[in-house]
Amino acid sequence: MADKGWPVCAKSLKGVILDMCGVLYDSGEGDGVAIPGSIEAVKKLKASDLQLRFCTNETQATRETFVAKLQRLGFDISVSEVFSPAPAAVAVLKERGLRPHLLVYDGLVPEFDCVDKTNPNCVVIGDAAENFSYQNLNEAFRVLIGLEKPVLFSLGQGRYYKETDGLKLDVGVYMKALEYACDLKAEVIGKPSTTFFQSVLNDMGLQPHEALMIGDDLVNDVGGAQHCGMKGVAVRTGKYRPSDERHPTVTADGTVDNLAQAVDMILDQRH
Repeated sequence: MADKGWPVCAKSLKGVILDMCGVLYDSGEGDGVAIPGSIEAVKKLKASDLQLRFCTNETQATRETFVAKLQRLGFDISVSEVFSPAPAAVAVLKERGLRPHLLVYDGLVPEFDCVDKTNPNCVVIGDAAENFSYQNLNEAFRVLIGLEKPVLFSLGQGRYYKETDGLKLDVGVYMKALEYACDLKAEVIGKPSTTFFQSVLNDMGLQPHEALMIGDDLVNDVGGAQHCGMKGVAVRTGKYRPSDERHPTVTADGTVDNLAQAVDMILDQRH
């Protein structure tokens, strides 16, 4: 059952932001698998008067490749509706004249084709999966430790995520290793960064109190959205753990069994 109370804010909502992995689908072999009810839930939101955006820390593929996968699963979704860390990172690199050493998944590299990577003066890490070898981590460490003013960008800071065959370590674990080794603080691009959430709100032309975030990551999805001034609702799918509902610092505005239940509650309140 869902918690009582939170749907009352649905009457004043103008937009909904959805996390993707763990909310829409579980990644894994092939295209992964859609979470039951989520395809229909997205259709219902699109048929409503609410604006809809998708906000992901997915960094294993370009947005185009990622969206094509979700379309094959049956989701009505377009690239322009999806906000992910890599394009945001490219904008920051260009703005600051930085040349990155990349420690990312091979499928994400094309996102950085337009950026100069010779003689790097910063490091960008994403969820590199099998590319997180000792050799590759050590190479990133050497770039950072050799800089007078080392700059580390992390595409998210998740601890783990869920695939169809179980939980997998996420980029935040390796970010912390490099922070510790180089005695620095990474700049996080993606959730839970307020700047990242604000870019989504700006695209919708909405104020934080007019939008709701739905995610399976209590700290990065729900907590990040709340810190930005939005409401945050957690789903009991994806990486959700029962202990999330007793978290010492983040309390979701509501917790529901899945996206389908959240959408039905939102739309019922609006009628």
